[in-house]
Amino acid sequence: MCESVTSTIGRSCSPLSLQERGGGGVRSSLHRRDFLRRGGAGLGMLALAALEEDARAAAPPVAATAKSVIWLFMDGGPSHVDTFDPKPTLTKLDGKPLPASFPRPVTAMGRTAHTPLLASKRQFRQHGKSGLWVSDWLPEIAKQADHLAVLRGCHADGLNHVGSICQMNTGSILGGRPCLGSWAMYGLGSARRNLPGFVVLLDYPEDPPGGARNWGTGFMPSTHQGTRFRAGKTPVLHLQPDEPGPKDAQRAQLDFIQELNRAHRDTRKGDADLDARIASYELAYRMQSAAPEAVDFAKESAATRKLYGFDDKATERMGRNCLMARRLVERGVRFVQVYCGSGSKWDAHANVETNHAKYCRESDRPIAGLLHDLQRRGMLDSTLVVWGGEFGRTPMSESGNGRDHNPWGFTTWMAGGGVKGGMTYGATDEVGLYAVEDKVHVHDLHATILHCLGLDHKKVTLLHDGREERPTINGGRVLTKILKRG
Repeated sequence: MCESVTSTIGRSCSPLSLQERGGGGVRSSLHRRDFLRRGGAGLGMLALAALEEDARAAAPPVAATAKSVIWLFMDGGPSHVDTFDPKPTLTKLDGKPLPASFPRPVTAMGRTAHTPLLASKRQFRQHGKSGLWVSDWLPEIAKQADHLAVLRGCHADGLNHVGSICQMNTGSILGGRPCLGSWAMYGLGSARRNLPGFVVLLDYPEDPPGGARNWGTGFMPSTHQGTRFRAGKTPVLHLQPDEPGPKDAQRAQLDFIQELNRAHRDTRKGDADLDARIASYELAYRMQSAAPEAVDFAKESAATRKLYGFDDKATERMGRNCLMARRLVERGVRFVQVYCGSGSKWDAHANVETNHAKYCRESDRPIAGLLHDLQRRGMLDSTLVVWGGEFGRTPMSESGNGRDHNPWGFTTWMAGGGVKGGMTYGATDEVGLYAVEDKVHVHDLHATILHCLGLDHKKVTLLHDGREERPTINGGRVLTKILKRG
């Protein structure tokens, strides 16, 4: 088989190279009768798979409030006490040790538990009719305050980036499990035939720690994995043929190659990767007409491009990804994950002021633009937007002016998709170290996101090694208090 997912479509892959040469000519390794029989069965299986996808998409187990999810992932861990969780007590105790009444955590860097507290230099103000607190680093997102449900009592289990990003995506600090986007695809199927149902966008060339496993399927069939779109004019590589020809000839060529692929697969029963490769060839063929239009911003107005920050070099990168996310969900893509600061750029072990000022600046206007654009198009009610990182950052200082990893208490927010706006749920302690009220574990976040999509996290299961696995492993509860319809 050809080696690239889309190379059958975009590059020459001659059928002659897949036949036996003998005598002075070319002799097919398949009899015509076998070819038709297997080809018919293969087409039947494709049709059956399509019907199954339609059935899943049409009948979710619970009433959905969102059609799509856009997950804005601040890679590296944004500081909650500098963004959405003001702490006057932390300001009063600046430079002093953590009070003896607080249990000393085992921090990632190993020494931060005994360093002085570091007050935030940010100014917090209340915004919107709801009076939601937001720092001056995020003035544009602050204008969308009445759409946000800010979850201040989040907590997780990992200390380092690899394990924590893995858990925020898959539910476990250990690799090998499907990510949340894959569970959504598994439970609902794709809403479109000519675009991936799950897309990942990075703003920098570096992958997040753990790489592609963060949007992988683990023990689940590979057909449900995320598709990474690249930056630039060609987000999908090798989609268009090098030498365009008649469409029917291209279809016939692909049909022939797919038949040989299926014959190859028939001798290797249970190899889900081969099934995924075969499905990817079909998707690549169908994407030739839909994908170029979906990623083309030419028809977007100048006002829309400005709304997302295209006119500013600092915001253009994230702005393009946020606009891409809107265009994708507008066309039926079910799950889009947008990484901001990919490669752990938010990891402010030193000089949190300089670090966070840069990445808040890059992301504030594009994210606010996305929320505003979804609202004015009537899409916010059907699109769940999630903001957060793999953990927060400590109130204790590191290197004198930075902050260490804090998985014990941090902030995530949600907007749209059936979530109540203009509210705060949960709390951390007086200095922002531990979640203490209405605590929200990663499994609770996942259960709530799936619930909004119309999936019961306890009933979406996959048999693996004799166990019925589910997205939230052995935990998780839906956060009904933040939902318009609990």
